[in-house]
Amino acid sequence: MEIIGREHCLDDCAVFPFGKTNMVASTDMLHEKADFPAGMTDRQRGWMSVAVTLSDIAAMGAEPCFVMLAVGLDRGSRLKAILQGAKECCDSYGAALAGGDLDAHEELTMVSSGIGFTDHPVGRAGARPGDLLCVTGVQGRAQAALEGYHRYDPFLFEPLPLVREGILLAKAGVTSMMDNSDGLVISLYDMLEANPGCGYVVDSRLLPMVAEIPPDESRDFSLYGGGDFGLICTCPSWMELPGELDIHVIGSVIQDHEVLVDGKEADMKGYQHVWNE
Repeated sequence: MEIIGREHCLDDCAVFPFGKTNMVASTDMLHEKADFPAGMTDRQRGWMSVAVTLSDIAAMGAEPCFVMLAVGLDRGSRLKAILQGAKECCDSYGAALAGGDLDAHEELTMVSSGIGFTDHPVGRAGARPGDLLCVTGVQGRAQAALEGYHRYDPFLFEPLPLVREGILLAKAGVTSMMDNSDGLVISLYDMLEANPGCGYVVDSRLLPMVAEIPPDESRDFSLYGGGDFGLICTCPSWMELPGELDIHVIGSVIQDHEVLVDGKEADMKGYQHVWNE
């Protein structure tokens, strides 16, 4: 079985031909200290461990089929709640929790691997100058929760992968797509790497506001905050966006290979993995 094309080598999912359709496969590793915010329950940790993988599958325009979960446990008493949350997330999106592995570990560590299928795989590459730049939903609510606006805790602790939205956008003909769980701007830099022939410009006035938060904070959370499981996509200016989706045009694709916010080069900020070397 061959992986389809180098254009998908920077995506969060590998793409394989599978009969008359395509199979996408993704895997994610989460650690207690780096990835799970303080205050989460173990059920919510189980939910999130599946949600991150389903979000990657959604960003390819695919429907999830099954998830396997490997758990490195520091305490055996945590397992029941973790598996409860993982299964609830799978059930919510029509995927099967199909098994996995269990081991002892000094720090709670979970690895989720998922498989999905799509006739219309969409990756990070494919954007063209003149395309519209769009996001689904409201960016920044998870970051708002981290900053103490606890009314937004559900967006941080139990993120909702946009599976239906990804499928509809892929069918509609978007030219590129990824999820923005690491933050909007840093995700655009990831897309920039996959699209050497273009760049992106964001008009922050077009970003939907996080309600009941000062405008400057909302703007920063929307641009740089991680933890949201929305989708970023590009599409031709003539394409009709699915009317049933909460989607917003926030900018456009440009010829210059850069990421601009309000006409200035954007700082490459967002959630990043850090190694002490």
